[in-house]
Amino acid sequence: MLMSGDRYGLEIYNLVLARTAGQYELKADTLYSSYKRLEKGGFITSYWGEESQGARRKYYSITGKGRELYQQNMMNWEFTLSILSKLLSE
Repeated sequence: MLMSGDRYGLEIYNLVLARTAGQYELKADTLYSSYKRLEKGGFITSYWGEESQGARRKYYSITGKGRELYQQNMMNWEFTLSILSKLLSE
C-alpha cells in the first residue's frame, strides 16, 4: 500500500478494509507492531505530518530496501500461486 505513496496508519487500515470488502480486518495492535518491525528492519520510515486541524498523524514511507523486499515477495507469491494452480487443476 506504500508503493503508491506515503500513508498514515488509519488510512492503511481503511484501505485494507475497502480492498477486501470488509472480509479481512487487521487488529490495530497487529498493524502498529508490524509498522514498528518494518521500520526497525529499515523497510519503511515514518514521520509526523503537519496537520493544521485534528490529531497529528504518523505517516509511513517505503524505503529502497522495502521496495526490494516487496518485489521479492511478489515474485514468491506469483510462484506459489502458479504451483497451487497446477496442483488444483489436476
